[in-house]
Amino acid sequence: MENRLQDKIAIVTGGGSGIGRGAALALARAGAKVAACGRRKHKLDETVQAIREAGGEALAVQADVSSEADVKHLVQATLDAYKRIDILINNAGVDGGTWVHELDVAEWDRVMAINLRGAFLAVRYVLPYMRSQRSGHIINISSESGLEYDASDSAYGTSKHALNAFGEYVQRENQDLNIRVNTICPGMVVTEMSENSPGLDHAKCLVPEDIADLVIWLLTRRPNVKIGTPILIQTMLNPWE
Repeated sequence: MENRLQDKIAIVTGGGSGIGRGAALALARAGAKVAACGRRKHKLDETVQAIREAGGEALAVQADVSSEADVKHLVQATLDAYKRIDILINNAGVDGGTWVHELDVAEWDRVMAINLRGAFLAVRYVLPYMRSQRSGHIINISSESGLEYDASDSAYGTSKHALNAFGEYVQRENQDLNIRVNTICPGMVVTEMSENSPGLDHAKCLVPEDIADLVIWLLTRRPNVKIGTPILIQTMLNPWE
């Protein structure tokens, strides 16, 4: 797998921890140059340092994906450093929400702003460059919650259902230009967001490297291969038992 993405330029949102960090490290091992984006600069710096210590090349860009100005800055900083963008991993996301009748409007807006608006903004400002070069690959990290309808999960679940649909629209609008879009729906992954969940058995969960392996596999298919979306990856054993 080493060097299969040699000199490809990748943006990874939410790259400072969890699935984003795992994907950034895997991309670098495969030869890609990585622009890691996130709100916590110290976490991004840790990801970039790990990549550089392993002999890879990476850039940390502090940005909030829900901010149009920040996303424009992220895209421009990547272009300034590496001159092109081949891969976008839309991973930034937050949990949140409760029963619909108890859900605070500000909480709904917060979840949608990062999980859905953030993905839209990143795609919106990356696509013109991918379309111009007539190549590119976008991978959206959704969730098993985007395929299910669990009570008290309405805000997060709705954002992920919408992200699944959004990815398919982007694929259909751009596939004639050799741009591919995949959406991955992970089950329970042990990350900062989930590790303290009551009753969660970490030994029965996925780990970020499981998702990163799937990301690399998708990115290295032959150009004419389209993998159906969304793609569910989950555990064999129930991590809540």
